[in-house]
Amino acid sequence: MIKTRYVRAALLAGTAGLAAFAAPAMAQDSAADTAAEVDAAAAEEEGVIYVTARRREERLIDVPLSVTALSGDELVKQGVQDIVAVAQQVPNITLEVSRGTNTTLTAFIRGVGQQDPVAGFEAGVGLYVDDVYLNRPQAAVLDIYDVERIEVLRGPQGTLYGRNTIGGAIKYVTARLPDDTSVKVRGTYGSYDQADLIVTASTPISDSLKIGASGARLSRGGFGDNLTLGTENYNKDVWAARGTIEFDNGPLFVRLSGDYVKDNSEARQGHRFIPGLVSGAPVLDDVFDTRAGLDIVDQEVEAWGGALNIALEVSDTITLKSITGYREDKSTTPIDFDSLEAVDLDVPAIYENDQLSQELQLLYEGDRLSGVLGFYYLDANAFTAFDVALFTTLPGLAAQTLGDVNTETWSVFGDFTYDLTDTVSISVGGRYTNDKRTSRVLRTTFLGGFSNLFGGTGVAAAVTSDFNGSETFKDFNPRASISWQPNPDNNLYFTYSQGFKGGGFDPRGQTTACRNATGGACTPQEVFDFMAFDPETVDSYEVGYKASLLDNRLNISIAAFLGQYSDVQIPGSVGFDGNGDGVNESFIGITSNAASADVNGIEFEGNALVGTDFAGEGSRFSVNWSLGVLDAKFNTFIDAFGNDVADQRVFQNTPDITAHMGFTMGVPVGDGMMDFIGLASLRSDASQFEVPNPFLDQDGFVLVDASIVYTADSGLYSIGLHGKNLFDKEYIVAGYNFVAGGVGGAPFIPTLGREGTLTGFYGDPRRVFVTAQISF
Repeated sequence: MIKTRYVRAALLAGTAGLAAFAAPAMAQDSAADTAAEVDAAAAEEEGVIYVTARRREERLIDVPLSVTALSGDELVKQGVQDIVAVAQQVPNITLEVSRGTNTTLTAFIRGVGQQDPVAGFEAGVGLYVDDVYLNRPQAAVLDIYDVERIEVLRGPQGTLYGRNTIGGAIKYVTARLPDDTSVKVRGTYGSYDQADLIVTASTPISDSLKIGASGARLSRGGFGDNLTLGTENYNKDVWAARGTIEFDNGPLFVRLSGDYVKDNSEARQGHRFIPGLVSGAPVLDDVFDTRAGLDIVDQEVEAWGGALNIALEVSDTITLKSITGYREDKSTTPIDFDSLEAVDLDVPAIYENDQLSQELQLLYEGDRLSGVLGFYYLDANAFTAFDVALFTTLPGLAAQTLGDVNTETWSVFGDFTYDLTDTVSISVGGRYTNDKRTSRVLRTTFLGGFSNLFGGTGVAAAVTSDFNGSETFKDFNPRASISWQPNPDNNLYFTYSQGFKGGGFDPRGQTTACRNATGGACTPQEVFDFMAFDPETVDSYEVGYKASLLDNRLNISIAAFLGQYSDVQIPGSVGFDGNGDGVNESFIGITSNAASADVNGIEFEGNALVGTDFAGEGSRFSVNWSLGVLDAKFNTFIDAFGNDVADQRVFQNTPDITAHMGFTMGVPVGDGMMDFIGLASLRSDASQFEVPNPFLDQDGFVLVDASIVYTADSGLYSIGLHGKNLFDKEYIVAGYNFVAGGVGGAPFIPTLGREGTLTGFYGDPRRVFVTAQISF
């Protein structure tokens, strides 16, 4: 497919109308790395951290990559309850709950990511559960229980990970089964009637076979209320479970795992920033309250999946691995854009996703040469359906969109390191990707109400768009690095890597919206180009320095990077007037490769063990910190009219500065240890969308958390008191905007519906809760 930004613009013109005590670390090992994990645990006790970032065991300081790892034990001790909170301790990353649910994830790393969970879009940030890539953001806000660690790798990936991810990768690693029979019960009770219970049990069946299972009930009342429906807003009602079988006889390791999540929480609905332009409904005082009235479908998310990890040590130097994964999720959600009782911009939606992946690896570790050679395959389907109702504008009219996107991709990748001397090493890698996207988009107009898909009585009146398209995207992406270690405690490195994100078709698009440069009907090829978007790429250059000083009491990591971001995919929604009467009766999706950009910055992470035995034997005081500085700027940004508006656009969800400072002070008390933990995290100003908006954009803010945790020396029980967002900061994490004007006293003009949609969603308010855990 060949097209320029200006051809795209002509077509669009027709439709415009560090964790406490955790150094920066990353462990990219599969479940088979038992020996590595044992060695790593022993080494960490002496202050040396071993990781397997490049699929082999090596000291953290030896790894020429920007990586951070947060251990599960420390996250639990801090009272961290889901993966979103990881962003408070890692530089240049944004993790948020995406608008209407508890479980859809918005993720950005170094300015690269995806806000809108539209089917058929490849994620800019890859999320892995036990080495299995999650192809969709639905059901991806993972709760923290029975987790061994969470790892964040920043910058383009591909030569070490199964799926190529252009911005970076987040890896959720569940805990290995213990050698002895064990039962663990953990309970939480706190603000907003939070009541959680997690039960974990495991036992060996024989010397080589173990089984284990966990169950979780996670519940909390709403932070606010839906004043129209009489329900809670921002509540939580989740059931979850995991099961694991492990077989290990030495050379052969097999791990079969499965998980299930059911989220019955009420839909999160937004807070209006402006009064209703027709009803005059005033702005509510409490930002967690809403007047949303859409209730024709219940909010419901169900997800499940499994993974089979197999590793076979063929010799002292060669290991073969297989990683097989299957995942599926289904959800319904009532999206009330206008957040009013009126049916002004109401969108009930359905999402269904499934995926099957297979990864094969050959790992080699010799005296001077080490590396991995792999093959990856993914077959995934993403289906979405939604009705758009604007009954106050055109009574009884609903526009339904069905999008069905299939992704079939395979790749071959490799990454090897050779020690030229005792102090100088070079690494080279590459990945060839063959990415096929096939899409069906069907749009139908219904009269008389919502369609029968959502229990309505509307009658199909016209098919306004019926698109079938398929395209294959191929690319080769290299990686290379060189590192110099003058001594074992210092490492200076330079790394180049290229990321690739496949193109596709916008499942919200409408073929009849396409107009050529003269405003006439499009040819079939122009329609294809209008519905499609091209791949995007990032070329990343990074220089870094890592050091372990003062007998491993001080660990630091500094990196500076330049990112050249090309053919940036810009998804968006616009109001659409299909019959030319001057009224937008629906909205459509338009995605273009409208931009090129530079994303440059620095990152600084570290931790220091400041003192020991100052308040009795075993007492300790440590501090940890991180700083990320980003300069993300569009060089070109072609709008719907063919104009370059780069100076009027900004990167979304990408603050210029992210930072945190934390401490842990442990003091022996009785037969245990009392830990005092504090964390302050800062995020500078950030915009929700590429076009700044004074209502939606979030000013810089600081979140402060604190915990006091007592743990018995025996490890059999612990109890903790935790406070989150102690100063009760209100901060926006997402929103919708379908109005123009409103700046400098100008009136608001709705671009879709009549009431004016300008709504926001907020992060969690202050919460205080207690936790207790007992082990048998």
